[in-house]
Amino acid sequence: MAGLALAFGSGAMTNSFDELENANCLFVIGSNTTVAHPIVAGRLLKAKAKGNTLIVADPRKSHVAGLANIHIQHKLGSDVALINGMMHVIYKNGWHNRAFIEERTENSDALIEMIEKYPPERVAEITGVPASAIIEVAECYAKSEASSIVYCLGITQHTTAVDNVKSLANLSMLCGQIGRPSTGVNPLRGQNNVQGACDMGALPNVYPGYQAVTVPEVRQKFETAWKRNLPPNAGLTIMEMLQGCSDGKIKAMVILGENPVMSDPDSNHVKHALESVEFFMAIDIFPTPTTALAHVVLPAASFAEVDGTFSNSERRVQRVRKAIEPIAGKTNWQIIQELSTLLEYPMHYESSEELFNEMAALNPSFGGISYARLEREELCWPCLSPDHPGTPILHIGKFSRGRGLFHAIEYKPPAETPDEEYPFWLTTGTGYAHYLTATMTRRCKHLDREMPELITDLNPEDGIRMRIANGEYVRVSSRRGTLITRVQLTQRVKPGMVFMPLHYEEAAANLLTNPALDPISKTPEYKVCAVKLEKVAQGVTV
Repeated sequence: MAGLALAFGSGAMTNSFDELENANCLFVIGSNTTVAHPIVAGRLLKAKAKGNTLIVADPRKSHVAGLANIHIQHKLGSDVALINGMMHVIYKNGWHNRAFIEERTENSDALIEMIEKYPPERVAEITGVPASAIIEVAECYAKSEASSIVYCLGITQHTTAVDNVKSLANLSMLCGQIGRPSTGVNPLRGQNNVQGACDMGALPNVYPGYQAVTVPEVRQKFETAWKRNLPPNAGLTIMEMLQGCSDGKIKAMVILGENPVMSDPDSNHVKHALESVEFFMAIDIFPTPTTALAHVVLPAASFAEVDGTFSNSERRVQRVRKAIEPIAGKTNWQIIQELSTLLEYPMHYESSEELFNEMAALNPSFGGISYARLEREELCWPCLSPDHPGTPILHIGKFSRGRGLFHAIEYKPPAETPDEEYPFWLTTGTGYAHYLTATMTRRCKHLDREMPELITDLNPEDGIRMRIANGEYVRVSSRRGTLITRVQLTQRVKPGMVFMPLHYEEAAANLLTNPALDPISKTPEYKVCAVKLEKVAQGVTV
């Protein structure tokens, strides 16, 4: 993403968790922080307790929204319009940082020309947010000494995911709210060690350290190290791989620690894809709906059985030490090593440290990090040499590309919007008691007792109109699937919108969600689709 590529290309925070406590203005968008990231939420609430302003933009009145000084309840999928409207107000009132724009950015003329078309009155029509509220949050963000943006999957799980993130980058640069303590654009990663997996090159278009596979000199470096010719083109994303299974282009699949039957959109299509391959191996710590489809299931090692490193959202590299030996006798890298050797690419690593050292030698951002340093220091990448202190704050003085590049981004509606047949908006997310597909949390009786079944939020006005009482059951259908759910009548959602947690195997929200993809990141649009509701008697099955 141009000037902010190092931060946003990897999805990493520009600043650190601790700095959030001292931000004068916190603009949280697309994040139910108290539920999904409670430790980070604690810092947000400490900032508020100090008298700083917490702004939450969320189409639903989530728990953190209820704690905010200001809650912006915009329509699903209207994030770009909202941010453009804020920038319009900021520029028109002269609240932008002229010196920062002139010294550190480029293409500002194109941005200013574009945001001219987004006055708060027009944005209010698109987003459903009063113009006065747009002006209020714009002023707070722009005029505060240190403003920080915090976002999560509510921004990225759209067909406009890249546009959404670029828009937040535009906002931060327009106001010069980046490259200083307690500022920046700070994405919270959706799962433990997602950052570390991406750092290690578990992406289809980059090697470790976000080094592009399409750059010849980069590719040659890895070919020399790995003693194999490597493909010159990017590989396939998850959704493209599943489509390849359905099309017969992919003959075999190995899935490690993932439950795509529940976690990917259009679950019926995912099942069909995995049932279509000639050979499917799953590696996991518990049985899941995905492992049930596998020809072979191998036992994975949990976090307590592994030795290595995790990278968290703030780019902090953390040593992980096993508490017990792997119950199944092998850790995950040993399983992969043996599979690779059987497939005629022999690997002979003796330890996780040996693997880490090879990666650090090939990845400049990790070049100064070692197990020995991690024993005594806390290090955030980039850490370029053994005497480098690490980089808690990115983009101090200049961006990774030199000047930050503004992008003129027009608002685009979601790929699917309500109509006569499917008149409700559906959005999905997480509940406080469960984690993602609940493979582990529903095995804990105390957590499962808190949220034992799927309960979908519906506005009371819709309940009255459809004669649906609190606690009754409805059939929810999209163009892709159908499920039965109990209803909770609540003001947390606006009329015409329903919210559904994604944790339940017997009523998986992703039976309904739209597999439409962002054209660049290939992220599915989990957060918006159209559905219809029909009241049913208790005990009726799909």
